[in-house]
Amino acid sequence: MTEEAPAPEPAAPVATPAATGGPDVPPDHLAINPRSPFFDAEKLRRGIGIRFKGTVRRNVEEYCISEGWVRVQAGKTMDRKGNPLTLKLSGPVEAWYEDLGEDAPVAKL
Repeated sequence: MTEEAPAPEPAAPVATPAATGGPDVPPDHLAINPRSPFFDAEKLRRGIGIRFKGTVRRNVEEYCISEGWVRVQAGKTMDRKGNPLTLKLSGPVEAWYEDLGEDAPVAKL
């Protein structure tokens, strides 16, 4: 009997910038509240565009692409600590950097 050569190990998957959150794709989770652990001033300065359920939204306080939700302010209502009261809406979320123009890469699930 002859010995068989061991099977080659599979190559490691190559990550694309959209999958890893590269420099031109916004993060999966981002908030505009400075007290949030998901706040990032550098990324917010670039301008983030949000499309929720096919409509571009300008009033998003926080979003999560992988979990499929956004938080928006509920009118002018405030909580007892003076923070805006927010509602969590579920649906497909897409995000992009507005400073990249029309051909910006879009982060979506």
